[in-house]
Amino acid sequence: MNKWIYRPPTEGRTSRQAHADLPDGLYERELGKDGFFGPATHMMHAHPPTGWTSWEGPLRPRAFDLTRIEARAASPWDASDILSNAHVKFRYWRCPATMDHLVRNGDGDELLFVHEGAGELFCDYGHLSIEAGDYLVLPRGTMWRLECAAPITLLLIEATQSSYRLPDKGLVGENAIFDPAMFDLPKIDEAHRLQSAQPREWQVRIKRRNAISTVRYPFNPLDAEGWHGTLHPVRINVRHLRPLMSHRYHLPPSAHTTFVAERFVVCTFVPRPFETDPGAIKIPFFHSNDDYDEVIFYHAGDFFSRDGIHPGMVTLHPCGFTHGPHPKALTRMLKQAKPATEEYAVMIDTRDALDVGTEASQVEREDYHQSWRGAPATGSGA
Repeated sequence: MNKWIYRPPTEGRTSRQAHADLPDGLYERELGKDGFFGPATHMMHAHPPTGWTSWEGPLRPRAFDLTRIEARAASPWDASDILSNAHVKFRYWRCPATMDHLVRNGDGDELLFVHEGAGELFCDYGHLSIEAGDYLVLPRGTMWRLECAAPITLLLIEATQSSYRLPDKGLVGENAIFDPAMFDLPKIDEAHRLQSAQPREWQVRIKRRNAISTVRYPFNPLDAEGWHGTLHPVRINVRHLRPLMSHRYHLPPSAHTTFVAERFVVCTFVPRPFETDPGAIKIPFFHSNDDYDEVIFYHAGDFFSRDGIHPGMVTLHPCGFTHGPHPKALTRMLKQAKPATEEYAVMIDTRDALDVGTEASQVEREDYHQSWRGAPATGSGA
């Protein structure tokens, strides 16, 4: 929908361009609706909006170190529950070895993100090799299993009320960020034919309404000889993403949306050059996202807006409080020498509040909310 031409009002000391040319010594805070897509106002503060000294109550920002989860599970249905609501389930799975059974999700589409390891995925539609950094979208009802070259660690992001779709890329067109032609499809190749010919009994473990049913076959039911149609799995690796960039303006996370589903989105942060305009903010801006819970899984690299975070960790910033870069990250921005970011991360923004799983609570970094204490020596309007 086209917007009427208008000029938003301004009051007091402020900048006319959001996220750029901030008045000296002031800190910008964005109050926005609809996850950066709706109306917004930009406040100018004399102190960092995250400069709290203590925090009480359940709304605190939280961080979980998933590398401390020791459990390994032969089946994805035994994976660790991390975060969930009625529309999405976020699980962490350490698959130790080749699966001796098939699985089928009757509750929702499955988005697999390969954090570590490599192997082969076999499904109704054929065979795909997988490696770290791969996204795989498996439509609801797809039968599949993994053969591991080494133990594989994955995120399982289940869309329980809808299907995964591509985002509307608007003015930049459908080929921006990645061309859909970059998707790889399963192949009914020699590897697929060899595995389907294994002469033994096979189990299919079907999840429906979070209960597991087991069906046994005297043959491997992944025995399709061909298929055609518009419903099928796809694979793409994060190294093939080409992020939107602006040398004069720091783009919001929504610019990096990879997949969308009903009431949540999945975004991907990959390396990109920093903004070069001297007046532009070069790290995520302080913001109050009062419509979405924000989750980030840190996959690899140097996470430039966070301190004390390493690959395999997850942060949860519930909607309703202001958050933004850590003080040391803000100081680094003022003295930025690196030409580009060096991070890979998966972000999930959910329209509905998330519940924290028991296993996530057991590996929580309890003092994470205190990591914003302190402030850089000068304001952010450099």
